[in-house]
Amino acid sequence: MKVSEKTKLVDRVVGDIYQTYPGLIDKFGENGRRRTIEDNYHHLDHLDTAYQMGTSTFFVDYTLWLNSVLTSRGVGTELIVDNYERLIKGMENAAFESSDERDAYLEYLQAGIEELKTLS
Repeated sequence: MKVSEKTKLVDRVVGDIYQTYPGLIDKFGENGRRRTIEDNYHHLDHLDTAYQMGTSTFFVDYTLWLNSVLTSRGVGTELIVDNYERLIKGMENAAFESSDERDAYLEYLQAGIEELKTLS
């Protein structure tokens, strides 16, 4: 996925999250919003690495690590699932290098969601 596509996707997803959950600004402040933006770029970078490796394992391991970090900071697992679902939805309109890349990203996000759901 090209950098410009990542930027559009991250902007859309983070905007949607904060529109749906306006209390996040009260809870985490503007720094939390910046961290959410950074996190979404990390999600996409890890998806790309997993795609290059040809396996979802790398992304699922990242997801479990992310969950442990964020839950220790008061961000619930359900918000990570919500974020991943928003990425999936946003990828419907995103330009990818190939359909294989898009399919892999979607598969890996779904694998991450399924893994997180086993934790609750």
